[in-house]
Amino acid sequence: MTDSAWLETAKDDIAQWAMVMTKDADDNPIDWRWVRSLDLFGGLGHTAGDNPAPQAIHDALKADYAVRDRLEPIIAQCSTAFMTDFDRIIASYRLPRALAYVNRRLNDTINTLLDAGERRHLWKVSRERLGRGMAAVLKPYSSATADPNQGTLDAEAEGANGFAGTVDIALDDIQDRSAAILNARAERRRAKREQSHAGRVDMARANLSGATAPGGSVTLFSNDSSSSGAAAHKPKSDWRDAYLPGRDVDMVMGIDIETTGTDPARDYIIDVGFEFMNMVSPRPTDVPNSYAYEQGYYDAGDAYGQSRLDFGVPPANAALGNELIRKLTGIDVRDRSSKAGHRLFDEWPEAQTGLLARLTQQPYVAHNATFEHSWFMLNVAGYAEAYRAGRITIIDTLPMSRQWDPGSVPNDEHPYGDNTLDAYAKRQGALDSAHNERHLGLEDTHIMLVAMKHHLATLKAQGQGPWGPGGRSGVGGKSCGRKW
Repeated sequence: MTDSAWLETAKDDIAQWAMVMTKDADDNPIDWRWVRSLDLFGGLGHTAGDNPAPQAIHDALKADYAVRDRLEPIIAQCSTAFMTDFDRIIASYRLPRALAYVNRRLNDTINTLLDAGERRHLWKVSRERLGRGMAAVLKPYSSATADPNQGTLDAEAEGANGFAGTVDIALDDIQDRSAAILNARAERRRAKREQSHAGRVDMARANLSGATAPGGSVTLFSNDSSSSGAAAHKPKSDWRDAYLPGRDVDMVMGIDIETTGTDPARDYIIDVGFEFMNMVSPRPTDVPNSYAYEQGYYDAGDAYGQSRLDFGVPPANAALGNELIRKLTGIDVRDRSSKAGHRLFDEWPEAQTGLLARLTQQPYVAHNATFEHSWFMLNVAGYAEAYRAGRITIIDTLPMSRQWDPGSVPNDEHPYGDNTLDAYAKRQGALDSAHNERHLGLEDTHIMLVAMKHHLATLKAQGQGPWGPGGRSGVGGKSCGRKW
């Protein structure tokens, strides 16, 4: 089987998914026959050809948006369907990985078309945050254009062969709907939560305690969380607390990834860094004593088993560049094209297998670990299956900062306290105040683990955190039933 043959064989799982998942993340019925018809091996993008006519660029972009708007809600629902498939009808997660694989390339094609239209002066593209999501907003290239929903090409000035005068291009039917889709989805989920909460309140009012205390108590029926003093700064427990470490945590693997964006179904992993550290027991004596990080002021200390993995992007993605990521990480994707020999993570089975083997050997730690988890689900073969089977435990240092670090004080910019890795590492003495988080996988992993170890030692001495009233025994962390 070739490296890409799995994309088509993943369709063999459609029958299983169709039994469990009948609707997508937006409550739309899924046409699994349409999913089966997709050319996962050849790709989904509609290219406009060489020196395309303006309308050809428009039509290709419109067609690609339609496919992406239909495909992404299916991908978005797969994790919930897979994890709540308690009868284990769905055996494998390779179909969502295949759909995400082809969607990334489709997204590259969309961005290439957007760039082509802008270079031809059909429109201007601005990436804007609209509510919960980002969208590529198209506007007329010329500010003199009266209609904001129409782009105009001066064919003669732009050298458009076969065209004279001006060519009008409609913009209203090729606007990016990504943000609108996410906002509508969030609103539906909010309404469902409120409805569920109202139902629980009504049920509580109807029980015996509600009858003996007419109107109910503040605790049961009110959102009033007012308090005074230091307790006012302590955040409420929430779902993130499941990722907190326990009293017996020791050997862990820290990991951090750098990506070309924030969406695992659209973007690529380009840098992975991981290392190991024991929170209690001594550092192994049979491992090298030192490691040279990019920053000379980093001391390996108790860390060992350091590894840095670099990955590439498809040629279309490299050709577009990514200035934001270059400024943030120093990685220029224009130098990471697969044509130049850089392997893509989602096309490198051996890299995925090796990473999965390490992730299952002991708990892994990340800062805002749901980010890494979501990327591994759609990129690492076997990860979703191992996670559901209880073979993976995840610890997150972000809720450690939020719940257990008194220096994380809410302010206008950070209503839940400054829980960025940079701030947490500095408060815990893992990063000098004169320096900042590097935004590279291995370097960020190192300061995270150093901060975690220092923080746990302080909490143990104070009888707080895992050793406090709400602490847990064992290694803690989030897993599907497995206890270490």
